[in-house]
Amino acid sequence: MAEIDARLREEVHLLGELLGDCVRNQRGEAFLAKVEQIRQGAKAGRQGSAAGDRQLRETLAALGDDELLPVARAFNQFLNLANIAEQYHRIRRRRPDEAQPFDDRVLAELLQRLVADGHKPEQLARQLGRLDIELVLTAHPTEVARRTLIQKYDAMTAQLAALDHGDLLPVERDEVQLKLQRLIAEAWHTEEIRRNRPSPVDEAKWGFAVIEHSLWQAVPNFLRKADRALQAACGLRLPLEAAPVRFASWMGGDRDGNPNVTASVTREVLLLARWMAADLYLRDVERLAAELSMQQASDELRLRVGVHPEPYRAVLKQLRERLRATRAWAEAALREEIAPGAEVLHDNRELLEPLELCYHSLHACGMGVIAEGELLDCLRRAACFGLFLVRLDVRQDAARHAAAMAEITDYLGLGNYAEWDEERRIEFLLRELDNRRPLLPAQHRPSAETAEVLATCRVIAAAPAASLGTYVISMAGAPSDVLAVQLLLKEAGLQRPMRVAPLFETLADLDNAGPAIDRLLGLHGYRARLHGPQEVMIGYSDSAKDAGTVAAAWAQYRAQETLVEVCRRHEVELLLFHGRGGTVGRGGGPAHAAILSQPPGSVNGRFRTTEQGEMIRFKFGLPALAEQNLNLYLAAVLEATLQPPPAPEPAWREAMERLAGEGVAAYRAVVRDNPRFVEYFRQATPEQELGRLPLGSRPAKRRAGGIESLRAIPWIFAWTQTRLMLPAWLGWESALGNAMQRGEQALLEDMRERWPFFRTRIDMLEMVLAKTDLAIAELYDERLVTDELRPLGAHLRDLLSQCRTLVLALTHQSELLTHSPETREAITVRNIYLDPLHLLQAELLARCRLRESPVDSPLEQALLVSVAGIAAGLRNTG
Repeated sequence: MAEIDARLREEVHLLGELLGDCVRNQRGEAFLAKVEQIRQGAKAGRQGSAAGDRQLRETLAALGDDELLPVARAFNQFLNLANIAEQYHRIRRRRPDEAQPFDDRVLAELLQRLVADGHKPEQLARQLGRLDIELVLTAHPTEVARRTLIQKYDAMTAQLAALDHGDLLPVERDEVQLKLQRLIAEAWHTEEIRRNRPSPVDEAKWGFAVIEHSLWQAVPNFLRKADRALQAACGLRLPLEAAPVRFASWMGGDRDGNPNVTASVTREVLLLARWMAADLYLRDVERLAAELSMQQASDELRLRVGVHPEPYRAVLKQLRERLRATRAWAEAALREEIAPGAEVLHDNRELLEPLELCYHSLHACGMGVIAEGELLDCLRRAACFGLFLVRLDVRQDAARHAAAMAEITDYLGLGNYAEWDEERRIEFLLRELDNRRPLLPAQHRPSAETAEVLATCRVIAAAPAASLGTYVISMAGAPSDVLAVQLLLKEAGLQRPMRVAPLFETLADLDNAGPAIDRLLGLHGYRARLHGPQEVMIGYSDSAKDAGTVAAAWAQYRAQETLVEVCRRHEVELLLFHGRGGTVGRGGGPAHAAILSQPPGSVNGRFRTTEQGEMIRFKFGLPALAEQNLNLYLAAVLEATLQPPPAPEPAWREAMERLAGEGVAAYRAVVRDNPRFVEYFRQATPEQELGRLPLGSRPAKRRAGGIESLRAIPWIFAWTQTRLMLPAWLGWESALGNAMQRGEQALLEDMRERWPFFRTRIDMLEMVLAKTDLAIAELYDERLVTDELRPLGAHLRDLLSQCRTLVLALTHQSELLTHSPETREAITVRNIYLDPLHLLQAELLARCRLRESPVDSPLEQALLVSVAGIAAGLRNTG
């Protein structure tokens, strides 16, 4: 078994010791001894000791109600501290004899390889500068950690970095450890879980905080390194205006099934983003004004400021006043509708132009070394974030637009839009889109739901174009879904083009995506209004919930292939938007491998994807981590554009069709066709309790009903808590098993060896299987499930066991993740701290259900802490 790096092990041990000191100081030596007894029992149990396992269970069973919460907190905190140590280990200082991590060197090595393969340096530099990668930050109810604790965790990382110097004096080392002790004590004495559900505005502010505290620093650092890599490989530099990676957000714009996101919320979030951007640039400009005290300047700059002893400061102070005016207006506009004055910055060129003027002047006067410092960083930020920080997407369900149109047509005496066929809808929508008159008279009084749809469209029409991203239509299925949104936006007064993206989510919708877009692009009126690429969003969450990951993955692949061909035929550029989550069940997994496994032609210099929930913190929460992940995105999109993967061979495609068909049949046989499945799911997992807990602003359900009404995130989150992780693998056991019985193992091995799509699917399946645990899943059944439903649980665990056996046979391993021993060892070590939390959670669920405890009771608080701890221990949980 691989050993965890000695330095990482030492840091985890140090953090654990300091946490133990906090526990001892508050609860006493006897309580700390009990926590240690639980840990030792879990460790012995994991090593196969029946006595250790019995000791663990007996100690936990003997805990009084007053001890459940602090014990859960102790193990939860330790897992968070382990995460901190692991995150820092990824970005720690490397010794001269240590290789740089793959994440840091991937772009430089790719550029060197591309040049060696014959790509012309000028074309490479142009392609790199033109890349259009947009990461869309979304808020989801799996980010359970409070913002105040996240800030303390970040401060702990800074102290680990301070310790990471071999030449520290003993007094210096003691001082750093004392700061760590203090921070851990602050975290221990801080309530982990928020008492109230966050509002959409709270979620948006959390997203802005990630930009302020991490990405604001990471973006210019990352581009500086990309620029150096390009210079080394090609002898050329990135243009000043290059922004190959930008950011958008759904926080405050995603109203699909979330009644808390209203038009007024969207307007508020847009103004908050504008205020935050002005405030961040103001800090930069004030710092630059203090630094750029030089006298020598170009004629162009002097022409701007006239005779002035410090011309750079004069230019920057003018910009500073405009930024102050912008910030003041945004703050006032949050309180009342007020038009922006002449001094308010409206266009990004107004921000960039004075900075570029200073930059070129410094270079012209022989002060390039100064220009390439903080000033270049500010220019890079302005190119990436602009005046609006992020572009806000708006998302709404197609049914809401159809209902609004039905109400409107009924009011106008035209009939019921909801009853019209697709041809009649298209004819009506195109006619009204070309009509210059308003659709609705001023006296029209819509219902509350339609009024909200129209109000959202008016907010979009009033907002600057650069502040908004895409209007995403969830559960889209037909061209009329797109045209209806365009008509509602026109009615609201939108005078400019806006990207409207249908989101194809279910298996049937994915299969219909190509024909739907083909029909849409064939409409003359639509093509005349299409400016820029046709954006299409591919849904990973709901397709996997609908059909299982085998069939969903293949349907997503085929949909992309068809869309590439349709747009090529119509001579329209395609932009695919990937609605990926953090887990395998929602399209999650390593982004670099995922991008390189997309169909050829689908990543053509453009890539748009969601970054959701807790994965934002794990990937972008620290500047150095963000740099690594941005580097991975840049390298993967460049490689997929210039060296796309091979198209699948006919035999692979036929095999994948068989796997998908058998996978969906097996998945639906359990999830849809078993009449007792929903009942079992709700008994065996904390799904019902998760719906009551204040984890996110969005309800757990879109509407009343069973599995079909449940959101994909709590559906997956609940199974993850019990370690069965059913949505990520169910269906694979049947698909792979049948293929093996047909004698297709050699074919599957060939697919895994030579087809990146299939290899990535199997790698992600293997990773999630390594996190499953049959014994833990059985434990939940023993404590929570009625006798008559336990055979179903046993059947599911048997299917899981079959799946693990088949993956081992396919990969020729004796145990999962043999090829990634560090990952396997990290999971193994975490199990010692996860096992007590799982046992506690099952007990807490039983007690809460028996007593019907209120949400703010100690039992419910302990339950939520166990949820947070398991999520922290398993990382990508939603």
